[in-house]
This record gives sequence, C-alpha cells and structure tokens, in this order.
Amino acid sequence: MRFLQKEKSKDNLSFRLMIVVISLVVLFLGIAVSLYIGSRNISLQAVIKAIFIEDGSKDNLIIRTIRLPRVVMSICIGANLAVAGVLMQGITRNPLASPQVFGINSGASFLVVAATVIFPSVTNYSLVYFAFIGTALSGGLVYFMGSVGGMTPVKLALAGMAIHFLLSSFTQGMILINENSLDKIMHWMAGSVSGGTWDSVSVILPWTVLGLFIAFLLASSMTILDLGEEIAKGLGQKTELIRMIAGIVVIMLAGASVSVAGPIGFIGLIVPHIVKYFVGTDYRLRIPFCILFGSILLVCADVVSRFIAYPFESPVGIVTAAIGGPFFLYLAQRKRGTKE
Repeated sequence: MRFLQKEKSKDNLSFRLMIVVISLVVLFLGIAVSLYIGSRNISLQAVIKAIFIEDGSKDNLIIRTIRLPRVVMSICIGANLAVAGVLMQGITRNPLASPQVFGINSGASFLVVAATVIFPSVTNYSLVYFAFIGTALSGGLVYFMGSVGGMTPVKLALAGMAIHFLLSSFTQGMILINENSLDKIMHWMAGSVSGGTWDSVSVILPWTVLGLFIAFLLASSMTILDLGEEIAKGLGQKTELIRMIAGIVVIMLAGASVSVAGPIGFIGLIVPHIVKYFVGTDYRLRIPFCILFGSILLVCADVVSRFIAYPFESPVGIVTAAIGGPFFLYLAQRKRGTKE
C-alpha cells in the first residue's frame, strides 16, 4: 500500500512539473508575441535587442516604454485578480465568487472615476487608495446583503451582481458629467492595459508583491479553512482572523489592479477553477498556480484583443468578458444542478 501511495505521489509530482513547464513555455511565448505585435511592425531581432540594450532608436523606444511595461502590467494584474478570486472563493466557500461577480471591481471603479471627476489633478499613486476604499465598501455591502436570511452561494452571487449593476450605473452617470475625458474613461472602464507605462507598473508592483506574499503565508490556513468552519476551529485556526486578513489581501490586489487598468472581469472566476482541476484544493499549490495561470490568461487575452479592430487597440476586458460570461453561466447552472 505504501509503495502504491509513493508511486501515486510521484505521478502527481511529475504531472504538476509537466504543467509548470508547459505553462512557463506558453507564458514566454505570450510575452514574446505581445512584444512583437503592434500597430508598428518591428523585427524580432529589434525586439530582442530592445529588451537588453537601449540604443535610442524609435523601435527600441516603443518596445521599452510602451510594449514592455504593458506586458509587466498584464502579468501583475492577471496574477492579482486570479489570487484575489481564489481567496474570495475560499473565505466565502462560494465557487461563484470573484472580484467581478461580487461587485468588488465596480466599487473600486466608482470611487476611482468619482475621484477623477471631482479632483482632476489626482495622481495614479493617490487613485489606488480610492480604489481600496471602494473595494472594501462594495465587498462589505455584498457580504451583508448576501448574509440576510441565511447565506447561500447563489444569494451572494445575486447580491454581488446587483451591487455591480448599481455601482456601474452610478459610474456611468459620473462619466457623463465629465465629458472632457469621456473617451479615455470609457476605454479604461472596459478594462485595458494598452495605456500602461512604467509609472503604472510602479503604482501596482509594491501592492502586488505585498499582497501575494501575504497570500503565500495564508496558504496553509486557507487549506484548513476549506475543510469547514468546525474542523478549522477544532484544529486551532482563528477563522475570523484568517478571513479578515484574506479580505484585506483581496482589497489590495483587486483595488490596485482596477486603479491602473480598470475593471477587467472574470479572471478571478475562471483561473481558480482551472487550477483546482489540475492541482486540487491545497492552497499551497493553488496560489502559485493561480499566479502563473492568471498571468498567462491576461497576457494572451491582451494579444487577442489587438486583433479585434487591428491596427487599433481594443480593451482586453472585452476578451475576458467573452470567455468569462459563458463560464459563469456554466458554473451557476452546475451549482443549481447539484442542489436539485
């Protein structure tokens, strides 16, 4: 029996290593294509040279100041939203939970747009704090509404969608007031990394590093919490404290992402389920795999978005919504079927 268990463990390890290798290859290919494809044709040799050497040429400048920060932003935001999603699904024990579905992104968007309209000179470094406040308020409101009369996964999802549509309508009203920057804000509202700069990277990167580091520290506790409230408490876990810290991490990761790229949807819903299928329920594996798969999804979705109206830019949120909408309906139907 022990021999069979060891063989099974080796098989699982080999399978996971294979997934890691394949995923890294896909990610690097996505990065290469993202740096290569654009409105201006640049040779592959010039792209490779620009990564390592700054020569002051126009092609070199485009790669280093436009395309490279865009890729770095995509990696950070994809990882942030995927980890935020898996943490939300863990603390609510709801497979439908994600920053988009639970109105988290909408809350951040509303306060960011409000701050932009009321304080036109506000900087990106300040906007991130407005995003944090909006994320916390909308998340708390959804949790309260979903808890009235007994919490269920579908009830939480419905409360999240209600708050999402409510705050989205308020946001659109604010946009109409500020007609001077209507086009820019509308592009941002669809979720876009096309305007990413190194300043945007410097805004999001510290919160990404801090949030993901805390998420790694929470991994073991989240795995135990996934076993159930009573079991977790019986094993000495402070469940309320774990949920509170995980909630703060979600606010940091989702809020920082929305503040620089707008409400990019469904990454936090799709990626955790894909990762669970490959590595199971252990958060010590789910979190690093979510970082990897989330980065791949957004980098590749950004590449696809460039072909929608080529050579013009399209928001990456269009692609993630096209994938995530049917996926959400599938999950909701499957959840309903298991209850019936």
